[in-house]
Amino acid sequence: MKWLVLLGLVALSECIVILPLRKVKTLRETLREKNLLNNFLEERAYRLFKNDSKTTILPLRNFLDVSLLGGWLSTPPPCIGNLVSLEQSFGLSLVEYGFNFVPFDGILGLAFPTIAIEGTIPIFDNLWFYGAFSEPVFAFYLSKSKPEGSVVMFGGVDHRYYKGELNWIPVSQTRHWQISMNRITMNENVVACSRGCHATLNTGTSVIYGPTEQVTNIHKLMNAKLKDSEYVVSCDAVNTLPPVIFNINGIDYPLPPQAYIIKIQNSCRSIFQGGTEASSRDTWILGDVFLRQYFSVFDRKNERIGLAPAV
Repeated sequence: MKWLVLLGLVALSECIVILPLRKVKTLRETLREKNLLNNFLEERAYRLFKNDSKTTILPLRNFLDVSLLGGWLSTPPPCIGNLVSLEQSFGLSLVEYGFNFVPFDGILGLAFPTIAIEGTIPIFDNLWFYGAFSEPVFAFYLSKSKPEGSVVMFGGVDHRYYKGELNWIPVSQTRHWQISMNRITMNENVVACSRGCHATLNTGTSVIYGPTEQVTNIHKLMNAKLKDSEYVVSCDAVNTLPPVIFNINGIDYPLPPQAYIIKIQNSCRSIFQGGTEASSRDTWILGDVFLRQYFSVFDRKNERIGLAPAV
């Protein structure tokens, strides 16, 4: 499922702004229903681009499975709930692919200002500068099943949304929210990221992306078969599959098969997708399917991410 998102640490107080989120269909699901997915994937293979040319090509397929060609900048006053960012610049697209199939009009970036286009100040930094919240953090709770119940928090953390203590992971690169990952295992065997790798936590991604060769290895262990550009498994076998365990900063974060296999009509499909080697040799993108299992806190001041099991 995709999220309609406006894309601590302190106890719950008046300083925290909590906004509801709503699940909507992914672009992938919509195209699949319209029998357009295969053509779309063939025409627009997964790519991650760098901002190194006069025309900025935004790497958005990891968000919507589409690419967005950057246009110009304009300056209206955007709002996030009751938060208002004055003199906020944002990009407008001249050419777009796929947005006519989705029920929203754009994407709110919450990455670091180092990747902002043409030196613009991101909305989170503007809100922080003008004192909209006391702590420069935001957090996500993504509901595991219901369309409602998910929230994004600005300025603090509501401890009712997770169990135990937050485990803090230092950010390894202050561009996207990238961290170092130790390994990925199944049945106590290392199946990917054997020498360590990079991982980006991204609420704008509905699945998990990784290097194609390593993702293929994971699918072999699931006995998954390629069908219509996606990997499927027998629905009868889902409950017998092992968890995929991501070891991050020395702590295991299991992902159960009920999370990484989704049932669509009578087909059970893997949420693992390949293609990140186009940008870097060993990079993973952990999207909503991972973040539904783990409450996430993004701490800009200390450049770290906190994870704890979600309630």
